Amino acid sequence: MTTILTPLKQFTFPIIAECITPQDFQGKKLEEIAVLPVYEGNQEKTLCDLFKIEQNEETSPTILINGDVSKVRRIGKKMKDGEIVINGGAGMHLGAEMKGGKITVKGDALGWTGAEMKGGIIEIFGNGGDYLASPFRAADVGMKGGLIIVHGNVGHDVAAGIRGGILKIDGSAGNFLGFHMSEGAIYVGKNIGGRAGAYMTGGKIIVQGAVDCILPTFSIDSIKPKVKVDDTQQAQGPFYVFIGDLTEKKRGKLFINKTNNPQLVTYEKYL
Repeated sequence: MTTILTPLKQFTFPIIAECITPQDFQGKKLEEIAVLPVYEGNQEKTLCDLFKIEQNEETSPTILINGDVSKVRRIGKKMKDGEIVINGGAGMHLGAEMKGGKITVKGDALGWTGAEMKGGIIEIFGNGGDYLASPFRAADVGMKGGLIIVHGNVGHDVAAGIRGGILKIDGSAGNFLGFHMSEGAIYVGKNIGGRAGAYMTGGKIIVQGAVDCILPTFSIDSIKPKVKVDDTQQAQGPFYVFIGDLTEKKRGKLFINKTNNPQLVTYEKYL
């Protein structure tokens, strides 16, 4: 059974709707789903106050959202299984603490998508925001598992504190990519901002485009012709391989495309 949600209006205030998950809809009739609690700003509402709700006999996806829900936060929070497809933009905290299943966004997603994610797949056909796969405020552990694919660009502080999982970004990324990461892999198809891998203790960051600079706490180790992203993808180089962050006395790895970063040729004398 597929449940179809269509916004009844263009939302002005933030909507808190962590009930929009397959496990919260499972086994419920339409009239039961309709009265699930949500918040519009500081006003308590029900789901049917904000969405037209329909059901059909299709088996996939579990939840289909037609329209822009960029004001709707926490869709798919702690999701365990099933599939959510959003035909439009998605709001903050999409797939936060997700454990399984799949979320597909046919638009942009805002900040903290996949925050503290543990499993499952999130695929975004537009841009991702800041703090993708990162921890919430006052926490220090980000994504632990799963896969996030972004076909556009992402913002700053992406994949901070990650302890596992795979991020594949077709576009560019901002500053502090992979800050304090200890496990996992990050692939960026285009350019990145500054301070990538700051305080990283493990894992790998692979960059096909240009970098602003390499932190002085990273040491060049070698040049490799290619590098494994995951079991399904190998990135073709050649790549400069940098080890760090040496302030942590650890051996995380930065793989930086040699051809697209001629300014780094001076490092070769240290090989």
